[in-house]
Amino acid sequence: MLDINLLRKDLPSVVARLETRKKDQPYLDVARFTALEAERKTLQTRSEEIQARRNALNKQIGPLKAKGESVEALMAEVGALKSEQESSATRLEALQPELQALLLGVPNLPHASVPVGSSEADNVEVRRWAPVGGAGADAPALSFEPRDHVSLGEPLGLDFEMGVKLAGSRFTVMKGSIARLHRALAQFMIDLQTQQHGYTECYVPYIVNTDTLRGTGQLPKFEGDLFAAKKGGQDAEPVPDTQALYLIPTSEVPLTNFVRDTVTPEAQLPLRLTAHTPCFRSEAGSAGRDTRGMIRQHQFDKVEMVQITHPEHSYDALEQMVGHAEAVLQALELPYRVVLLCTGDMGAGAAKTYDLEVWLPAQDTYREISSVSNCEAFQARRMQARFKNAQGKNELVHTLNGSGLAVGRALVALLENHQRADGSIGIPKALQPYLGGCEELRAG
Repeated sequence: MLDINLLRKDLPSVVARLETRKKDQPYLDVARFTALEAERKTLQTRSEEIQARRNALNKQIGPLKAKGESVEALMAEVGALKSEQESSATRLEALQPELQALLLGVPNLPHASVPVGSSEADNVEVRRWAPVGGAGADAPALSFEPRDHVSLGEPLGLDFEMGVKLAGSRFTVMKGSIARLHRALAQFMIDLQTQQHGYTECYVPYIVNTDTLRGTGQLPKFEGDLFAAKKGGQDAEPVPDTQALYLIPTSEVPLTNFVRDTVTPEAQLPLRLTAHTPCFRSEAGSAGRDTRGMIRQHQFDKVEMVQITHPEHSYDALEQMVGHAEAVLQALELPYRVVLLCTGDMGAGAAKTYDLEVWLPAQDTYREISSVSNCEAFQARRMQARFKNAQGKNELVHTLNGSGLAVGRALVALLENHQRADGSIGIPKALQPYLGGCEELRAG
């Protein structure tokens, strides 16, 4: 959530920065905000005037009473002023949630270093890497016609028909060697983040409440992207909105909320947290996109990285986290590129985002496999996540999150990039210990 003082001090500048995002989306009802602010100022000014008048009258009443003079008129005025002040206080109290509800739908302001643009076409490539030539190299071409992960994976136990049978479209079943490879990837990633990059491994709920989702910005704006979890039983009573439960779209949600309503000692910053969890997304806006294979699923696994930092260090942490995600891709010998997202392609909570896109030979293109964002104080303000600074005052932390990595997409990339002409799959050296020393996967 934005600092309301930014809007109060310079509303046109805030609106202009918001409009560098997608211009066809009205992020802020300016007329409504202006009206509510004008009413708030009027009420506050009038309340201060009333209080000053009451104080003045009360000073007069005592001496007049002592002289035996009538104070009925003054007492009547004090009573009327008190009633008006109470009425103003009631309306002011009601205005706060109205303003808050308005702000909950407003995205973060893009950082000054983010390129202005309207779509992914305006994103800026920062660098690329490939295992043969290293940094700056193009992805090596295969010496044969590449097969996609669907045809490569099905003989190894990738079963899309069973996924549809059990749950519907955009669900997948893995059996045998492909299931083992999927598990090995997740274990390798979590070990790398904890043993080499200093993250604390966490186990978190896969179902969270509305306060948790509101804290990281999924609610109320993106409820349509979530899967609601309903308590069963014929006699189950309706659940209040504040206690509604949802499947997590990413473990960023519970991990970041560790610091909700908390004052973290500055000496404990930065907090580095990671978790391997399934993620659940309705993919409401993706009808007709990536219908073949595992690229866009309702359920997928991800190793998430979260950092809670001092505001002065969050942009150093952002670059660091991009490097932590890159380390996974390099260890798996997967070609990729790093892209700085433009204003129109960023998520609502982000002030700055880098995407890591892995090369997929069968698609002859790069596809996103990790997104790393600095949300600055946007989430912290919603969560009231603070630390005590050197001056002894409570200050909002900065929150960052990123994939380290999406396990299913890493599986797709490994199958396609390490395929051989005979359909077997080479296993990168870094992953072999997680597969009992296995150097390749073959059907049968």
